[in-house]
Amino acid sequence: MQKTTGLLASSLIKLKNLQLTGKLVSEELMLGIHSSKRSGIGIEFEQYRHYEPGDDPKRIDWKLFARTDKHLVRESSTESDRQIRFVLDLSGSMNYTENGVSRLQYAQILLASLAYLCYIQNDQMSLYGLTEGRVETISGTGSVSSARQAFQKILVGLEKATAAGAWGLSGLRHSEFQSKKKEQLIFVSDLLQTNDEWLSWIRSLAGPYREIAIFQILGNQEMEFDLKGFYRFKDLESSREMELDAEAVGTQFRASMQTYLTDLKTALQIPHVRLIRARMSEPVGMVLKAFLTRRKG
Repeated sequence: MQKTTGLLASSLIKLKNLQLTGKLVSEELMLGIHSSKRSGIGIEFEQYRHYEPGDDPKRIDWKLFARTDKHLVRESSTESDRQIRFVLDLSGSMNYTENGVSRLQYAQILLASLAYLCYIQNDQMSLYGLTEGRVETISGTGSVSSARQAFQKILVGLEKATAAGAWGLSGLRHSEFQSKKKEQLIFVSDLLQTNDEWLSWIRSLAGPYREIAIFQILGNQEMEFDLKGFYRFKDLESSREMELDAEAVGTQFRASMQTYLTDLKTALQIPHVRLIRARMSEPVGMVLKAFLTRRKG
């Protein structure tokens, strides 16, 4: 049987159930990385082990017991009360599609999986969208909201999310992102920018109280551009169209893209910021496993 971490987004979207999709990816992932230190999502833990006589029954993960029928004890390395904020790019370029999967759909699966992990750990979490020059609170956190309620609200927000227009701005401020409390921001975007709007905003947010993880989702053709013949290309944000001989511009396009990606990676090598690149053809579980099992050096 194929492992969940090997399931492609093209298979997962056929389930038409974002909660089930997130659960499948995250649960297989969670058990698969038990022997490695995990950093990033709320409470950090090193591994699960079977309950032994003398262990405090309160340490049993009863939610996991309900699903696996096994008495497993979580061995925690540290605990944190961090706020997890998911930030989803909803500009038009998120509608880019390859092999029947749009970038937005890939992002929805990825965020649903991370949100499920946060739910299991009782983390505080919220969801924001970047659209048409502003940050929108899609699902905020309230003092009375349970992790389950927060998770359900995020799923609803993800399912209703649509992408359109441009997000070309700089110096953006949002009151909820000015907190001095320890928190983590998780961005999901293509990071394709007109100027330096993404880079400027991330730099303004980075700091000792805020850990930032950025998932840059790209398609194979955006990276390789091995098309041949004449194509009509459309800018998904401005709706501008032009017809080009793909093979004639291919070399220049690939060189420009490689330069941009290299420069962006270098620019984001700043404290408390981590860039994770993923292709839409890669299994979501594999991308998350690489993110979550990074060992501290």
